[in-house]
Amino acid sequence: MNNPSIIYMGTPDFAVAPLKALVENGYTVKAVVTVADKPAGRGQKLRMSAVKQYAVSQGINVLQPLKLKSEEFLNALKSLNADLFIVIAFRMLPKEVWKMPRLGTFNIHGSLLPNYRGAAPINWAIINGETKTGVTSFFINEEIDSGKIIDSLSVEINKDDNAGTLHDKLMHLAAELVIQTTELIANGNVELKTQTLTGNEKPAPKIFKGDCEIDWSRPIQDILNFVRGLSPYPVAWTPVFEDGKDKGQMRILQMTVVHENKNDEHGILVIRDNSFQIDLAQGTFQIDFLQWPGKKKMDAKSFINGFRAEGKLSVSGNFS
Repeated sequence: MNNPSIIYMGTPDFAVAPLKALVENGYTVKAVVTVADKPAGRGQKLRMSAVKQYAVSQGINVLQPLKLKSEEFLNALKSLNADLFIVIAFRMLPKEVWKMPRLGTFNIHGSLLPNYRGAAPINWAIINGETKTGVTSFFINEEIDSGKIIDSLSVEINKDDNAGTLHDKLMHLAAELVIQTTELIANGNVELKTQTLTGNEKPAPKIFKGDCEIDWSRPIQDILNFVRGLSPYPVAWTPVFEDGKDKGQMRILQMTVVHENKNDEHGILVIRDNSFQIDLAQGTFQIDFLQWPGKKKMDAKSFINGFRAEGKLSVSGNFS
């Protein structure tokens, strides 16, 4: 069989490029499974997921179950009689679903497994200072991101990459891998590789707002990686003070290192040389893009043009 019929499961932008690749390469996508439409924006109008928008544009049947174990949904899947299920950036599937197709169910994950299992592999790869990552296809089993590996593709992480640019690199790589993997399965050429753990694997847990506060006592490169790894979402932040009074949380989307010489004052925010800088014990950063409390996101030049500090600005932290 060279053209297995497929049910595709995914939700965000990351999952659109692989779906598009399948369609453009002539594969039969019988249906797409995605989340229910959700209210968004000021008017709270229902908004379709990125995957649904593409599926609708291509006339592909769309299923949006609230419960993946519901009898109605399971019967709908069975009636489609698809050969293969493909999952990218979707929910954890119950066994009743992933065991259904005769060729199995494979997932594509945004890391080189077994490293960075979890919800945020792209963010954590940059936060941890990795220079290489990739995408991995594997057959789903009972445990998250632990099934037998089918194939993988790798990519370099550049020094100026952030979570957004790396997301786009991996999205296009996933589109390449989904075709490569589907062809291997369709032609019966799969050589599975068990994920062998050494105990040194790095996890990729979900990131919450509280996890995004910058620790200014960290080495300067670690801070830079932290900001890159959380930009443009969910964004690193720090409490800001003016003469010791709390002004709220400043979100930082991009910084560059000015120098790594020691400063006498630590955690001080200053406008210097027509740029917005922060002096730390271990060096000085230039803040290039930020969101000041109560303001929109902006570049440093726009911020400086519209900002007047009445007192001494600082951030909190351990600067010893």
